[in-house]
Amino acid sequence: MWKHIECVAVHTEDIEKSIQFYETVGLTKVWDTFQDAEQKWRLVGMRFPAGGAELVLKNNPDLKFAETEIMVEDVNELYTALKTNQEVTWIREPFSNALGGHAAVMRAPDGNVYVLVGN
Repeated sequence: MWKHIECVAVHTEDIEKSIQFYETVGLTKVWDTFQDAEQKWRLVGMRFPAGGAELVLKNNPDLKFAETEIMVEDVNELYTALKTNQEVTWIREPFSNALGGHAAVMRAPDGNVYVLVGN
């Protein structure tokens, strides 16, 4: 089951410029990692002053859309429960997440993309 929104990820062409902008409006850079083994595509976590969900900046040109990251109880269990639903498209089946745990990426029947993260 879905627990809460972990973050919203948005694409940027210039990640350094975006970091500077979001810092000027009050967000704080809290983590910085790479999405791929070649360390070409970055992911940067920006925290809001009040905490809660983060804004994540990404520069992968293949992912030029906003993604909502949802914390779930068990990624593999949810994938198994939904994989026979013909209205759900799996962009990425479950995989080990660089930040720990597992992740999977799905397009819901309404066309929205969700990154499912958890154990």
